[in-house]
Order: sequence, then structure tokens, then C-alpha cells
Amino acid sequence: QVLLVESGGGSVQAGGSLTVSCSATGYTYTLGWFRQAPGKEREGVGRIDSTGLFPLYADSVKGQFTIAIDKANNKVLLQMNSLKPKDTGMYYCAAKRRPLKRQTIGRPGEFDYWGQGTQVTVAS
Repeated sequence: QVLLVESGGGSVQAGGSLTVSCSATGYTYTLGWFRQAPGKEREGVGRIDSTGLFPLYADSVKGQFTIAIDKANNKVLLQMNSLKPKDTGMYYCAAKRRPLKRQTIGRPGEFDYWGQGTQVTVAS
């Protein structure tokens, strides 16, 4: 059984930073972050494997977001810098027990387990 619980969301001014985390229990190999704005489809932000090496990011957040593994606490961190109003949305952690077949950030349907999400709001 895999359980994912996100935390750390909140409101921040444009240009600010925020780190959200995902507490993972159970075995996982690939961990991803997705976000969904109201009225829009869920989009991938990035993903990392359990080694913590070679994270991949969506083009829209490269250089702005960083994904890291906190192995001591079984958490996946999403550090977000230089936030913009368009980064507003519900942020979800997702997991899969195997590697993704392709070297991409992955689509929602490729992940088997999901957290409940944490809201991030960036005010202009």
C-alpha cells in the first residue's frame, strides 16, 4: 500500500518562494509532481526516481522549480522560486512502483498513486 500526503502549500506574493513536500509511505520508485489550475487539465511539473538522481522538469518550470528526495524523512520536496500568478493551482504528488518507460516527466495516467493535493496561490 502506498500513501502520499502533501503539505506546505499556501499563499505567497509573486516573486516569492515556497516549498511543498510529499510524505510517502510504502515502496515507490518514481515520484512526480503535477499541478492543476481551475478549469485546466492536470499538468506535469517534474519527476524524480528513488535514487534522487537526474530529476526531470517540465519546460515551463526549468530553472525555477527543484525536486529533491529527503531520504531521512521519506519525503519528496518541490522547491518553487520566483513564483508567478500562473503557478497558482493545486499541487499533487504522484508515485509509481516502477520506472517510467520513457525519459519524460510522465503523464497523469502513468502514475498509480496520488496524494490529496495542496493548494498554492500566488498573488500578483
